[in-house]
Amino acid sequence: MTTTAAPATTTPVVGFDQVTKTYGSVKAVDGLSLRLYPGETVALLGPNGAGKSTTLDLLLGLKQADGGTVSLFGGTPRDAIVAGRVGAMLQSGGLMDEVTVEELVKLGCSLHPKPYKAADVMARAGITQIADRKVNKLSGGQAQRVRFALATAGDSDLIILDEPTTGMDVSARQAFWATMREQADQGRTVLFATHYLEEADAIADRVLVLHRGRLLADGTAAEIKAKAGARRVAFDLEGEIDEAALRALPFLTSIDVSGQTVRIQSSDADATVHALYGLGVFPRNLEVAGLGLEQAFVAITEAEEAKQS
Repeated sequence: MTTTAAPATTTPVVGFDQVTKTYGSVKAVDGLSLRLYPGETVALLGPNGAGKSTTLDLLLGLKQADGGTVSLFGGTPRDAIVAGRVGAMLQSGGLMDEVTVEELVKLGCSLHPKPYKAADVMARAGITQIADRKVNKLSGGQAQRVRFALATAGDSDLIILDEPTTGMDVSARQAFWATMREQADQGRTVLFATHYLEEADAIADRVLVLHRGRLLADGTAAEIKAKAGARRVAFDLEGEIDEAALRALPFLTSIDVSGQTVRIQSSDADATVHALYGLGVFPRNLEVAGLGLEQAFVAITEAEEAKQS
């Protein structure tokens, strides 16, 4: 497992030490240990039920661990939050109804120990034009941007985001991540959970993969892709395709045949392509490439499922 190195004198922003959280017979978090450091942008990935939201809830003090220690800036989550060092945007929890966007943002700013001006917060979140709109009249994407405004209402050192761009259109998502890159460039740590793996690939300088509450992988997006140990091979074939012969190719981990186009994954692409030509076929438009983060994520989690079954 690859971990991000940091100077010995650097106090971690986030620390999990053998943390466990159980619901009945289900271990939502299972012996989780990790460190996050200043200025990192970290994506938290995992299938449904992997423990992502529980991990964030533990970090924010919304739930208490059954075992192990959770720390923020070397102290307790409560101390860090009371000091205004943490901003959060969560999936759960609604917004106040029957107030305007501006009123709600001004309230959020007034409650922060180190507040920004409400006008600046709304401009950064792209909600100035809807400042006079009642919160209960917002679209899903607009409501997400208001939640983002509340998460960045003051000068916090850690920003935690749970599925932040759900409901946003493409332009809003791009503007959102441009803002988050600015936050990281200013030395803040950004931790976000997402189902949009292309966002993690493009934005995060570190990726954590959770599965059944345990940390499967920790590294850059490139390192996570390499960990999957497979490559993509795509090509076109003319005439009738002998799918059984293709499935017998060595080192194959998956195959998809759509019309005359074949897409496969292989743990040894060179050997697979060599054997392909040995079948006497002549592939056209042959492409060999590394896995994308989404394919690597699927490969890693499926391999873990296979080990536990």
